[in-house]
Amino acid sequence: MEIPMDTVWKTALTSLRGKLSSENFGTWLAPIVFDGLSDRTLSLRIPNRFYQDWITNHYQDLLFESLKAELPEGEAPTKIAWTVDEALQEKVKDRAADLKRSEQRNDVQVAAAPVAAVASRKESPLTRPFADLNPKYRFDNFVVGPSNQLAHAASKAVGSAPGRRYNPLFIYGGVGLGKTHLMNAMGHEMLRSNPDACILYLSAERFTNEFIWSLQNHCIDEFRKQYRENCDLLLMDDIQFLAGRDQTQEEFFHTFNALYHQDRQIVVTSDVYPHEISKMEERLISRFQSGMVADIQPPELDTRVAILQKKAEVEDINLPGDVAHYLAQVVKSNVRELEGTLLRLAVKADLLARPIDLNLARESMRAVLPPPDQAMSVEDIQRAVCHYFNLKLSDIKSKRRHRNISYPRQVAMYIARERLGTSYPELGERFGGKDHTTVISAVRKISGLLEHEDESTGTAIEAIERKLGLA
Repeated sequence: MEIPMDTVWKTALTSLRGKLSSENFGTWLAPIVFDGLSDRTLSLRIPNRFYQDWITNHYQDLLFESLKAELPEGEAPTKIAWTVDEALQEKVKDRAADLKRSEQRNDVQVAAAPVAAVASRKESPLTRPFADLNPKYRFDNFVVGPSNQLAHAASKAVGSAPGRRYNPLFIYGGVGLGKTHLMNAMGHEMLRSNPDACILYLSAERFTNEFIWSLQNHCIDEFRKQYRENCDLLLMDDIQFLAGRDQTQEEFFHTFNALYHQDRQIVVTSDVYPHEISKMEERLISRFQSGMVADIQPPELDTRVAILQKKAEVEDINLPGDVAHYLAQVVKSNVRELEGTLLRLAVKADLLARPIDLNLARESMRAVLPPPDQAMSVEDIQRAVCHYFNLKLSDIKSKRRHRNISYPRQVAMYIARERLGTSYPELGERFGGKDHTTVISAVRKISGLLEHEDESTGTAIEAIERKLGLA
């Protein structure tokens, strides 16, 4: 039974919805209009050219991957034809207004400010009548397992007694492992005991944009009052975004101090341990490490099964136990991808009027799983290491010797040598033409650190190998 292209597009979007935050999905992907797919060219209509640049740089690969999973081999798109449709700009503005009205009713807690910023660059982003919390993310539907137990316990303590223990709280871990869920849950817990509390939940990127806007529009006093005086709980995602932004780091440093000395709770998340954030000021790293630092690792098999069952219950999906176990076995990387896989399977079952069973699950996963004989490559390890340390692939293949690059490079060389048995000369070639003695030295150094039980090295290698499915 051939599925119409409109349906393929909707199914791909459903998959992406499970991989992205509601804020990012609603801002950048929801306004797109699908016009068709011909000669492997995807035709899309967008509100303005700003969307084209942003989506190309941030979401194009994800779009292609999601469509590839739904299409026969050789039919997936390889490029995009963009068309600006000014009528969509009005829809973006209307949507921003609708979201703002919803916030004021406190029915749906979603972030309207980024959408409004695209629609109108002159509107002040500094007014937030309510916290931008997702109503679905609460402690009672967070699945706890060995991989996230510490972060969950610390978050519960913060939510019930903000500013008293674990201040600041620094949560780190890879994409889609539950950091955002815990951030929202802390906000909801505080509001439950203190409905009048002022909670600011945002990304470090949004903090930076608001800071720049305030400087440009001579509103810096308003900005500082909002963050330093009118805030009871500051929840900031992806703090690593501040790396290399000296002026914004300076502003956040003083904001941090002002809140800390008033016993106001500060919670930040990152994809790496504090001291592994490159180009972050030492005084900020020191403050992050002065409180509680908790990590979240990819969930174990039993936890993944429990996550699927909880998601199925919330979404009213009839999920047989054998299907849950199968999906949990093949999707190991993160919670967001796991939940997205379930939603995509449910949509496909509905479209094909078939029950969710093991056969349908295997058919659905066949397009996204690598062939059984496809062995892991050095490049797979390099990409996983780059993701963990927030680097580009070109960085670890370069000749740069700064520790922020040389150390991840050594980790990648060690894992490749230990797990793949790749020869030293070949590894040298794969890492930008390094001499084989450089590789030998790198492997010996990491081996030595592990023998001396260096905590950060052990944590890094364990996390990377989990992502690769090796642990």
